[in-house]
Amino acid sequence: MHVFLCDFLLDIAQNSLEADSTLVQILISETPESIRFRIEDNGKGMSEETQKKVTDPFYTDGVKHKKRKVGLGLPFVIQTGKDFSLNSSLGKGTVVQFSFDLTDIDVPPLGDLPSTILAIFSGAPDDCDVVVTREISSTHGDSGYKVSRSSLIEALGELRTAGSQNLARQYLDGLEEDLKPYFSEHVFRIPE
Repeated sequence: MHVFLCDFLLDIAQNSLEADSTLVQILISETPESIRFRIEDNGKGMSEETQKKVTDPFYTDGVKHKKRKVGLGLPFVIQTGKDFSLNSSLGKGTVVQFSFDLTDIDVPPLGDLPSTILAIFSGAPDDCDVVVTREISSTHGDSGYKVSRSSLIEALGELRTAGSQNLARQYLDGLEEDLKPYFSEHVFRIPE
């Protein structure tokens, strides 16, 4: 189940990591009213026929999860989010975009973004780089950061050990902490 918005991000990013990608780019853009996710990979891509099927919760290719009879990642995004788009070309990659209305009382909280980024980085194949760009635009100004899996590996070594994961987590926590002055409080507003 998707309890946090980060759960949606992790689910879709996992699809990109499993598509034989060598590069996955994630953009998270936030305003006081909305948060937009864009996940782009250079993986194997999908045919037009498969693109039509992946939005059906009862479709699975039977390869990724051999015992699973449903594929709920994209259908959950479509049901909960807004402005969903999927563009894919065989052999070239896939771009998935979606957003959430942060003024909607039914939208889940963001969740633990540093842990989600670390999980994506740690779960990526050795030959795959992941770049995360985070942007915030608010009444307090604009800010953001960009971090890549390759830069963390260069600085810390392999990200699969407890020591390097702790250091990476502290670094990612610090990046998010630096953004706090730019956050706007997300409050549900009753339309007039």
